[in-house]
Amino acid sequence: MEPVAKLTCPAPAKLNLFLHVVGRRPDGYHLLQTLFRFIDLHDTLHFSLREDGVVRRTNAVEGVAEEQDLSVRAARLLQSETGCALGVDIAVEKHIPMGGGLGGGSSDAATTLIALNHLWSLGLSRERLMRLGLCLGADVPVFVFGENAFAEGVGDELQACPLPEAWYVVLFPPVHVPTAQIFARPELTRNTVSITMRALSKGQLLGEQFREQQLRNDLQPVVCGIYPEVGRYITWLNGFGKAVMTGSGACVFAEFASRNKAEEVLRQLPHEMRGVVAQGLARHPLHDWVFD
Repeated sequence: MEPVAKLTCPAPAKLNLFLHVVGRRPDGYHLLQTLFRFIDLHDTLHFSLREDGVVRRTNAVEGVAEEQDLSVRAARLLQSETGCALGVDIAVEKHIPMGGGLGGGSSDAATTLIALNHLWSLGLSRERLMRLGLCLGADVPVFVFGENAFAEGVGDELQACPLPEAWYVVLFPPVHVPTAQIFARPELTRNTVSITMRALSKGQLLGEQFREQQLRNDLQPVVCGIYPEVGRYITWLNGFGKAVMTGSGACVFAEFASRNKAEEVLRQLPHEMRGVVAQGLARHPLHDWVFD
């Protein structure tokens, strides 16, 4: 791509099609297995090149101070790590609910790393950007990786996992779930039996039995115990398909084979509930902006 002075880029949300807690490291970090799926619900970020080295956000984002904004932090980290003298104005259009387990902040950070790698003509590899992303949060690397992925470790050991076309009803309970609080709860299951990538690939062919046994979120019972509203949304969506919470909550989703079926379900959503229909993506929209 030719150098430009302005870029407008999507930052897609993710779903955890399952999330298993399989152990705990001596340092207290939990060992996870999860399957990341990108969806077409996305934030939009606008980047304008500055020559004076200043990095700033040009619009207000409710509930997120500029200094805590992951897109601003990502830009400053990239600047610091490379010694780049250029700056950027960043405008963030938020469409992904915050604190819902959809990865909006992490995705914003990854899109910033990818976009500025181009805007500032840095030429960093995908692996280097992923390492920088991990400094900002455990979910940032998968968005730089750019493929739907089976993840292990603390969520940073990634294997590409092609997924079939699917549509999702994603619901937004009006709850902000603090991730650290959920992982600290004594009732959290921490010994789910690990599965392998090979078993996962075979399991996709086994259909309903695999889905019932494996497509679950170990954090979900803990969250529902503390936040009954999340459980209410799950119960409603379970009337149409297998409802699963994504990440550490609070958003929940169910998968459908067609847009029409998903939209039919959404039309029945009670007026006090919020949600959208989203299409599963084959890969991140900016995947080809980064070269390995």
